[in-house]
Amino acid sequence: MLTRTQRYRRALSVAAAAGAIILMAGCSGGLGSENGEAGGGGEDGPIKIGMLAPFSGSESAFGDYMKNGAQLAVDEINAEGGVNGRELELLTEDDACDATTAVAAANKLVTGGIVASVGGYCSGATLPTLPIFDEAGIPMVIPAANSNELVSQGLPGVFLINGTGTQQAEAAVTYAQKSGATTVAVIDDATSYSADLAKSFVEQGEAAGLTMAFEATVTPGESDYSAAATQLAKAQPDLVYWTGYYQEGGLIVRQATDAGYDGAFLVGDGSVDAKFAEIAGSGYTENVLGTFTQTPDMIEGAENWISDYEELAGGRPGPYSTQSYDAVRVVAEAMSQAGVTDFDAVVAALEGLKDFDTFAGPLTFTEDHTLSGGGFVIVGIDPATGDFVLEDDLQG
Repeated sequence: MLTRTQRYRRALSVAAAAGAIILMAGCSGGLGSENGEAGGGGEDGPIKIGMLAPFSGSESAFGDYMKNGAQLAVDEINAEGGVNGRELELLTEDDACDATTAVAAANKLVTGGIVASVGGYCSGATLPTLPIFDEAGIPMVIPAANSNELVSQGLPGVFLINGTGTQQAEAAVTYAQKSGATTVAVIDDATSYSADLAKSFVEQGEAAGLTMAFEATVTPGESDYSAAATQLAKAQPDLVYWTGYYQEGGLIVRQATDAGYDGAFLVGDGSVDAKFAEIAGSGYTENVLGTFTQTPDMIEGAENWISDYEELAGGRPGPYSTQSYDAVRVVAEAMSQAGVTDFDAVVAALEGLKDFDTFAGPLTFTEDHTLSGGGFVIVGIDPATGDFVLEDDLQG
């Protein structure tokens, strides 16, 4: 007899994902964790958890941060005896922040026998993997991707440990008001993450009394954003919120400044990387801030963790390294509490977590499997290094 969650999961199967599921079906015999008898869910051998992240393409800088953070957690857990007497094993696949690539990579992880997923950076690449992991009975603890669309489907095995687009937009609006801005603009790149964040910012900004000078959408991957730059220079809003990624963001800041825009730039977490300053160029980032969750160097008492990360990775931790570390720990805790890797038992344990200690603070999932607080702060750019540093924790 199917459990309640299994019946619910089947009822939510998405027709649009049928092609992807068919790819998996030929080799899915018992691969999921529903019966706890095959692959990484067997009684012997390591417990396999999977991570999709961008190891190639425009967002590849984040893939290694995520992988190394997750591997550090795996190593620590294994050194303490593993989970239910078994070691964890991390399997990674490149999704290149591309939907088609992500579907193939997700199917590969499923056939590899994973029993949980701890990946997901680009929302647009993560969304098409949801029905694949769902059908295979694999819970997802997503460390970076944060579009509201990820949880709006109500799939029982999807959990976010990064703040949602709604929560990030709230931080952006709070800062706009705090800075004295009255007119704002927003530019997105039409991807799921960027459009979702822009929509939330517009809705919350207008509700808060901000005047929306204009909304614009650009095409990612181009080099000429003069149309948006000219629009900014003409409108001169007090603040413009760029909700896309750092490649385009750096170019837009440079081109808008050259066109005569002299207001403030606020960028979303997809642009928070040292490469942003590199792309924008020297002298173009003095008025650039970002909405982001705190990185290890901004967290008091994280020195030992940073040292351990550096020993493992041979370099400094970056964005989403701590979230990926915590994603593994959250999954491991749920499996430990459940005593098995069975989907329903692990999901129930995830839903029952109470004040579990993470870098973002005590974690208790809401009913829609998100964080009760987004944890977003305002970061600025260090002119000497190009790194983003804590500017305003929005607490006062």
